[in-house]
Amino acid sequence: MVMRLMLLVCALGVAAVPLAAQPRVDMRNTHERLICVVPIVGKGTPDDPRRPLFAPLPGKSPAADGIIAYSFQASDDGRFALVEFVARDRAGFKDILEDRRPEVKVFVKGVARRQDIEAEFRKHKKDFDLDRLGVSLP
Repeated sequence: MVMRLMLLVCALGVAAVPLAAQPRVDMRNTHERLICVVPIVGKGTPDDPRRPLFAPLPGKSPAADGIIAYSFQASDDGRFALVEFVARDRAGFKDILEDRRPEVKVFVKGVARRQDIEAEFRKHKKDFDLDRLGVSLP
C-alpha cells in the first residue's frame, strides 16, 4: 500500500513538471491581430480626431465584438497609418477584411511573413521596424 502511494506521488510530481515549465505567452501575441496599411481619416477636431481608418473613436468604450485596441505609426507623408488592430475574434475585423480599396493592405499576424509586412510598410515609412509596432493587452 505504501509503495503504491509513493508511486502515485512520484507519477503526479513528474506529470506536473512540464506544466510548471510552460513559458508565458507574450501579451503582444494574444487575441486576434491584423497588421495593416490604411488611410488616416478625421478632420483633427475633438469630435473627429485624426486616426487610422477603421479605428474606433478615442474615449468611447470599444465594442465587445469589434476592435478593442490598436497602435499605429504615421507614414512619412502623413497620409497613411501603419497599424496593428486587436479584436477578441476574427469577426471583429469583418469590415477590414471585406474592404477592397487598393490603398488598404491587410496582413494577418502569425500568418503573414515578417519580410512581406516590413517590405510593404517600408514603402510608406523608410525606417519602419515591426518590433516597435504593437499593442499589449492584459
